[in-house]
Amino acid sequence: MTGPVVLVGCGNMGRAMLEGWLAAGKLTPAQALVVEPAEALRARAAALGATALADASQIGADVAPRLVVFAVKPQVVLDIVPAYARFRDGATFVSVAAGTPIAAFERLLGAGAAVIRCMPNTPAAIGKGMMVTVANAHVAQAAAAFVRDLLSASGRVAEIADEGLMDAVTAVSGSGPAYVFHFIECLTAAGEAAGLPADTARLLAMQTVYGAAALAAESGEEPGELRRQVTSPNGTTAAALSVLMGDDRLKTLVAEAVEAARRRSAELGRPPA
Repeated sequence: MTGPVVLVGCGNMGRAMLEGWLAAGKLTPAQALVVEPAEALRARAAALGATALADASQIGADVAPRLVVFAVKPQVVLDIVPAYARFRDGATFVSVAAGTPIAAFERLLGAGAAVIRCMPNTPAAIGKGMMVTVANAHVAQAAAAFVRDLLSASGRVAEIADEGLMDAVTAVSGSGPAYVFHFIECLTAAGEAAGLPADTARLLAMQTVYGAAALAAESGEEPGELRRQVTSPNGTTAAALSVLMGDDRLKTLVAEAVEAARRRSAELGRPPA
Protein backbone atom coordinates (compact mmCIF):
# COMPACT_ATOMS: atom_id res chain seq x y z
CA MET A 1 0.00 0.00 0.00
CA THR A 2 1.21 3.46 -0.82
CA GLY A 3 0.14 6.99 -0.03
CA PRO A 4 -0.21 8.88 3.25
CA VAL A 5 -2.54 8.27 6.16
CA VAL A 6 -5.05 11.09 6.47
CA LEU A 7 -6.21 11.72 10.04
CA VAL A 8 -9.42 13.74 10.17
CA GLY A 9 -9.67 15.32 13.59
CA CYS A 10 -6.81 15.87 16.01
CA GLY A 11 -8.59 16.26 19.34
CA ASN A 12 -7.75 14.10 22.33
CA MET A 13 -8.28 10.73 20.65
CA GLY A 14 -6.90 11.77 17.25
CA ARG A 15 -3.76 13.28 18.74
CA ALA A 16 -3.19 10.25 20.98
CA MET A 17 -3.46 7.97 17.96
CA LEU A 18 -1.08 10.12 15.92
CA GLU A 19 1.46 10.30 18.73
CA GLY A 20 1.26 6.53 19.14
CA TRP A 21 1.79 5.86 15.43
CA LEU A 22 4.82 8.11 15.30
CA ALA A 23 6.36 6.97 18.59
CA ALA A 24 6.03 3.30 17.62
CA GLY A 25 7.47 3.90 14.17
CA LYS A 26 4.26 2.77 12.47
CA LEU A 27 4.37 5.99 10.42
CA THR A 28 6.95 8.65 9.73
CA PRO A 29 5.84 12.28 10.06
CA ALA A 30 6.01 12.57 6.27
CA GLN A 31 3.40 9.81 5.97
CA ALA A 32 0.87 11.59 8.20
CA LEU A 33 -1.53 14.25 6.93
CA VAL A 34 -3.87 15.81 9.48
CA VAL A 35 -7.06 17.73 8.72
CA GLU A 36 -8.15 19.78 11.73
CA PRO A 37 -10.12 23.06 11.62
CA ALA A 38 -9.07 24.24 15.10
CA GLU A 39 -5.84 26.23 14.80
CA ALA A 40 -4.45 25.24 18.20
CA LEU A 41 -4.98 21.54 17.55
CA ARG A 42 -3.59 21.88 14.06
CA ALA A 43 -0.46 23.48 15.48
CA ARG A 44 0.05 20.54 17.82
CA ALA A 45 -0.15 18.13 14.89
CA ALA A 46 2.34 20.23 12.94
CA ALA A 47 4.68 20.23 15.94
CA LEU A 48 4.83 16.43 15.63
CA GLY A 49 6.05 16.84 12.05
CA ALA A 50 2.79 15.95 10.30
CA THR A 51 1.37 18.01 7.48
CA ALA A 52 -1.59 19.85 9.01
CA LEU A 53 -4.42 21.35 6.99
CA ALA A 54 -7.58 23.18 7.99
CA ASP A 55 -9.95 21.61 5.49
CA ALA A 56 -10.27 18.62 3.16
CA SER A 57 -10.33 20.96 0.18
CA GLN A 58 -6.67 21.78 0.87
CA ILE A 59 -5.58 18.20 0.17
CA GLY A 60 -3.80 18.30 -3.16
CA ALA A 61 -5.28 16.62 -6.22
CA ASP A 62 -2.15 14.47 -6.49
CA VAL A 63 -2.56 13.02 -2.98
CA ALA A 64 -3.82 9.42 -2.94
CA PRO A 65 -4.28 8.30 0.69
CA ARG A 66 -4.01 4.65 1.60
CA LEU A 67 -6.09 5.31 4.70
CA VAL A 68 -8.49 7.99 5.92
CA VAL A 69 -9.15 7.87 9.67
CA PHE A 70 -12.15 9.77 11.03
CA ALA A 71 -11.42 10.67 14.66
CA VAL A 72 -14.40 13.00 15.00
CA LYS A 73 -17.53 13.24 17.12
CA PRO A 74 -20.55 11.38 15.71
CA GLN A 75 -22.63 14.54 15.40
CA VAL A 76 -20.29 16.02 12.76
CA VAL A 77 -19.95 12.88 10.60
CA LEU A 78 -22.71 13.97 8.20
CA ASP A 79 -21.01 17.32 7.56
CA ILE A 80 -17.41 16.13 7.32
CA VAL A 81 -17.31 12.72 5.66
CA PRO A 82 -18.69 13.50 2.15
CA ALA A 83 -15.63 15.66 1.36
CA TYR A 84 -13.50 12.48 1.37
CA ALA A 85 -15.64 10.50 -1.08
CA ARG A 86 -13.17 11.42 -3.85
CA PHE A 87 -10.68 8.99 -2.27
CA ARG A 88 -13.14 6.07 -2.37
CA ASP A 89 -11.44 4.13 -5.15
CA GLY A 90 -8.02 3.89 -3.51
CA ALA A 91 -8.43 4.40 0.23
CA THR A 92 -9.74 2.43 3.17
CA PHE A 93 -11.79 4.48 5.63
CA VAL A 94 -11.58 3.93 9.39
CA SER A 95 -14.04 5.48 11.83
CA VAL A 96 -13.68 5.86 15.57
CA ALA A 97 -16.90 7.90 15.77
CA ALA A 98 -18.86 6.24 18.56
CA GLY A 99 -22.17 4.66 17.66
CA THR A 100 -21.99 5.48 13.95
CA PRO A 101 -22.67 2.36 11.85
CA ILE A 102 -20.75 1.35 8.74
CA ALA A 103 -23.92 1.89 6.68
CA ALA A 104 -23.80 5.61 7.46
CA PHE A 105 -20.32 5.88 5.95
CA GLU A 106 -21.33 3.80 2.95
CA ARG A 107 -24.16 6.25 2.27
CA LEU A 108 -21.88 9.28 2.63
CA LEU A 109 -18.89 7.89 0.73
CA GLY A 110 -20.69 5.99 -1.99
CA ALA A 111 -21.08 2.40 -3.14
CA GLY A 112 -17.99 0.27 -2.88
CA ALA A 113 -16.30 2.28 -0.13
CA ALA A 114 -14.05 0.13 2.08
CA VAL A 115 -14.99 0.95 5.67
CA ILE A 116 -13.68 -0.26 9.03
CA ARG A 117 -15.48 0.77 12.20
CA CYS A 118 -13.38 0.88 15.36
CA MET A 119 -14.38 1.18 19.00
CA PRO A 120 -11.40 2.34 21.09
CA ASN A 121 -11.40 3.21 24.76
CA THR A 122 -9.71 5.97 26.73
CA PRO A 123 -6.58 4.01 27.82
CA ALA A 124 -5.61 4.17 24.14
CA ALA A 125 -4.31 7.64 25.00
CA ILE A 126 -1.41 5.99 26.87
CA GLY A 127 -0.99 3.00 24.56
CA LYS A 128 -2.96 0.67 26.85
CA GLY A 129 -6.27 0.73 25.03
CA MET A 130 -8.62 -1.92 23.69
CA MET A 131 -9.57 -1.41 20.05
CA VAL A 132 -12.25 -3.56 18.44
CA THR A 133 -12.84 -3.42 14.69
CA VAL A 134 -15.41 -4.64 12.21
CA ALA A 135 -15.03 -4.26 8.44
CA ASN A 136 -17.40 -4.27 5.50
CA ALA A 137 -16.98 -6.63 2.56
CA HIS A 138 -14.97 -4.12 0.50
CA VAL A 139 -11.95 -4.03 2.85
CA ALA A 140 -8.97 -5.91 1.40
CA GLN A 141 -6.98 -8.27 3.62
CA ALA A 142 -3.83 -6.18 3.19
CA ALA A 143 -5.68 -3.04 4.24
CA ALA A 144 -7.17 -4.77 7.29
CA ALA A 145 -3.71 -5.98 8.31
CA PHE A 146 -2.28 -2.47 7.94
CA VAL A 147 -5.07 -1.03 10.10
CA ARG A 148 -4.50 -3.71 12.78
CA ASP A 149 -0.80 -2.89 12.86
CA LEU A 150 -1.47 0.84 13.06
CA LEU A 151 -4.03 0.50 15.84
CA SER A 152 -1.71 -1.78 17.82
CA ALA A 153 0.34 1.30 18.70
CA SER A 154 -2.57 2.26 20.98
CA GLY A 155 -3.00 -1.11 22.71
CA ARG A 156 -4.62 -4.45 21.95
CA VAL A 157 -6.72 -5.01 18.82
CA ALA A 158 -9.57 -7.49 18.34
CA GLU A 159 -11.79 -8.07 15.32
CA ILE A 160 -15.43 -9.09 15.16
CA ALA A 161 -17.40 -10.21 12.11
CA ASP A 162 -20.87 -9.07 13.23
CA GLU A 163 -21.32 -5.31 13.55
CA GLY A 164 -24.35 -5.93 15.75
CA LEU A 165 -21.93 -6.97 18.51
CA MET A 166 -20.52 -3.44 18.66
CA ASP A 167 -23.17 -2.54 21.23
CA ALA A 168 -21.80 -5.28 23.50
CA VAL A 169 -18.24 -4.12 22.78
CA THR A 170 -19.24 -0.60 23.76
CA ALA A 171 -20.77 -1.87 26.99
CA VAL A 172 -17.71 -3.92 28.00
CA SER A 173 -14.54 -2.17 26.78
CA GLY A 174 -15.83 1.18 25.53
CA SER A 175 -17.60 2.14 28.75
CA GLY A 176 -15.63 -0.31 30.90
CA PRO A 177 -12.86 2.07 32.02
CA ALA A 178 -15.50 4.16 33.81
CA TYR A 179 -16.61 1.08 35.76
CA VAL A 180 -13.02 0.50 36.87
CA PHE A 181 -12.53 4.16 37.76
CA HIS A 182 -15.65 4.00 39.93
CA PHE A 183 -14.39 0.83 41.61
CA ILE A 184 -11.18 2.71 42.46
CA GLU A 185 -13.31 5.53 43.89
CA CYS A 186 -15.27 3.04 45.99
CA LEU A 187 -12.18 1.17 47.20
CA THR A 188 -10.57 4.49 48.12
CA ALA A 189 -13.63 5.59 50.08
CA ALA A 190 -13.75 2.23 51.86
CA GLY A 191 -10.09 2.59 52.78
CA GLU A 192 -10.73 6.01 54.23
CA ALA A 193 -13.73 4.68 56.15
CA ALA A 194 -11.43 2.00 57.58
CA GLY A 195 -9.14 4.74 58.93
CA LEU A 196 -6.52 5.24 56.20
CA PRO A 197 -5.42 8.76 55.28
CA ALA A 198 -7.03 9.90 52.02
CA ASP A 199 -3.79 9.97 50.02
CA THR A 200 -2.77 6.53 51.24
CA ALA A 201 -6.20 5.05 50.53
CA ARG A 202 -6.14 6.44 46.99
CA LEU A 203 -2.62 5.12 46.34
CA LEU A 204 -3.48 1.66 47.68
CA ALA A 205 -6.68 1.48 45.61
CA MET A 206 -5.10 2.64 42.33
CA GLN A 207 -1.95 0.54 42.60
CA THR A 208 -3.89 -2.54 43.65
CA VAL A 209 -6.20 -2.33 40.64
CA TYR A 210 -3.28 -1.56 38.32
CA GLY A 211 -1.13 -4.39 39.67
CA ALA A 212 -3.95 -6.93 39.68
CA ALA A 213 -4.87 -6.10 36.07
CA ALA A 214 -1.22 -6.35 35.00
CA LEU A 215 -0.84 -9.71 36.76
CA ALA A 216 -4.02 -11.03 35.11
CA ALA A 217 -2.74 -9.89 31.71
CA GLU A 218 0.80 -11.21 32.07
CA SER A 219 0.61 -14.34 34.22
CA GLY A 220 -1.16 -16.59 31.74
CA GLU A 221 -3.51 -17.72 34.51
CA GLU A 222 -7.28 -17.37 34.36
CA PRO A 223 -8.59 -14.57 36.63
CA GLY A 224 -10.60 -17.12 38.59
CA GLU A 225 -7.46 -19.11 39.33
CA LEU A 226 -5.60 -15.98 40.44
CA ARG A 227 -8.51 -15.20 42.74
CA ARG A 228 -8.33 -18.66 44.25
CA GLN A 229 -4.56 -18.39 44.74
CA VAL A 230 -4.89 -15.25 46.85
CA THR A 231 -7.87 -16.53 48.88
CA SER A 232 -6.85 -18.49 51.96
CA PRO A 233 -9.63 -20.55 53.58
CA ASN A 234 -11.32 -18.55 56.34
CA GLY A 235 -8.90 -15.66 55.73
CA THR A 236 -9.44 -11.95 55.19
CA THR A 237 -9.87 -12.22 51.42
CA ALA A 238 -12.41 -15.01 51.83
CA ALA A 239 -14.36 -12.81 54.25
CA ALA A 240 -14.49 -9.99 51.72
CA LEU A 241 -15.36 -12.26 48.81
CA SER A 242 -18.23 -13.74 50.77
CA VAL A 243 -19.78 -10.28 50.59
CA LEU A 244 -18.95 -9.61 46.92
CA MET A 245 -19.71 -13.11 45.65
CA GLY A 246 -22.52 -14.10 48.00
CA ASP A 247 -25.72 -14.63 45.97
CA ASP A 248 -23.67 -13.52 42.94
CA ARG A 249 -24.08 -9.92 44.10
CA LEU A 250 -21.21 -8.37 42.16
CA LYS A 251 -21.69 -10.65 39.14
CA THR A 252 -25.35 -9.66 38.92
CA LEU A 253 -24.62 -5.96 39.39
CA VAL A 254 -21.95 -5.92 36.66
CA ALA A 255 -24.20 -7.89 34.29
CA GLU A 256 -27.01 -5.38 34.84
CA ALA A 257 -24.65 -2.46 34.25
CA VAL A 258 -23.28 -3.94 31.02
CA GLU A 259 -26.76 -4.72 29.75
CA ALA A 260 -27.90 -1.16 30.49
CA ALA A 261 -24.96 0.20 28.52
CA ARG A 262 -25.59 -2.24 25.66
CA ARG A 263 -29.25 -1.22 25.42
CA ARG A 264 -28.36 2.46 25.44
CA SER A 265 -25.72 1.94 22.75
CA ALA A 266 -28.33 0.23 20.58
CA GLU A 267 -30.76 3.09 21.15
CA LEU A 268 -28.18 5.71 20.22
CA GLY A 269 -27.26 3.80 17.07
CA ARG A 270 -30.80 3.74 15.70
CA PRO A 271 -31.61 6.36 13.05
CA PRO A 272 -34.21 8.93 14.15
CA ALA A 273 -37.80 8.07 13.24
